[in-house]
Amino acid sequence: MDLSQINPILLVASLMVAATPILLAAIGELVVERAGVLNLGVEGMMITGAICGFAVAVETGSPWLGFLAAAIGGAALSFLFVILTQFALANQVASGLALTLFGLGLSSLLGQSYVGIKPPPTPDLHIPLLSDIPILGPVVFSHDLILYLGIAIVAGVWALLKFTRAGLIMRAVGENHDAAHALGYKVVRIRVMAILFGGACAGLGGAYISLVRVPQWTEGMTAGVGWIALALVVFASWKPWRVLLGAYLFGGITVLQLNLQAAGVAIPVEYLAMSPYVITIVVLVILSADKSRAPGSLGRIFHATS
Repeated sequence: MDLSQINPILLVASLMVAATPILLAAIGELVVERAGVLNLGVEGMMITGAICGFAVAVETGSPWLGFLAAAIGGAALSFLFVILTQFALANQVASGLALTLFGLGLSSLLGQSYVGIKPPPTPDLHIPLLSDIPILGPVVFSHDLILYLGIAIVAGVWALLKFTRAGLIMRAVGENHDAAHALGYKVVRIRVMAILFGGACAGLGGAYISLVRVPQWTEGMTAGVGWIALALVVFASWKPWRVLLGAYLFGGITVLQLNLQAAGVAIPVEYLAMSPYVITIVVLVILSADKSRAPGSLGRIFHATS
C-alpha cells in the first residue's frame, strides 16, 4: 500500500468531473419534481443522451454538437413520458420505469457500431490568470465548459425557484395543482416544460459520461447514476444547493475508492466499489433530517375540471 501515489490536487479535480453527470441529472429531476411530477426514467434518458451525444460527436467531430444532440435526445425521450402521463394520464411510476427500460434497450441498439471508437476530445477551458493560480487553478479553473454549465444550472434553478414569479408558479403547481388550475395557471403546460428540461439535463449528464468522464461507448455505461440522481433529489429535500453538495460527495467517494484501489489498500475491491453508494446515502439521510416535505402534488395525476 502506497498512499503517496494519491495526488490530492488531481483527486479534487477528478471529483468535480465525476460529480458532473449526477449533478446534471439530479438538478433536472429536481425541477420536474418541484412541478409535481415523478419521473423515474432518469436512467433511461441519461443512457439515451450518452449514445446520442457519442454518435453525433464521432460522426461530426464536434463534442459540442454531441452535447447538443444529447440534450435533444434526452428531451425527446422525456416527451414520451409527457404523452403518457400528461395527456394519456398514465401512472407516473410505471411510465418512468418503462422509459428507463426503453432507453436502455434503444441505446444498446444504437450503440452497437460505436463500441471501441474514441470520440473527439472535449477541450478544457484554461481561464486566463485564474488557471495559473497555484493549487486552486488546476483544481477549479481548468475544466471543460459543461462542468461549469452544470454549476450554473444549479445557481439558475435556485434563483428561479427563490426569486422569480415563474418559480413561484411552478412551486404552486407542484404543491397543489388543483388550486393552481383554479387560479388560471396552465398546469399541464408548466409540467411539460419542466419534464422536457429534466430530460435535456439528464441527456447532458449521460453525454458527459461517454464524452468526458469515460470517453468511449459501452452498453449500460451509466451504471445506475440515474437512480442515484433520483435518490439525491429526495435526500436533498428538493433544494438545489443540497443537490450540488450531494453530487460532489458522491463524486468524491467514487474517485477516492478508485485511488485507494490503485494504491493497493488492503480492502476487498467489492467493498470499495459499493462504498460511494453506502456513504452517500447515509450522509444525505443525515442532511435531510429537517423532514422537509415533498411537493404536495408529487406523483398525482392532474384531471382538469374545466
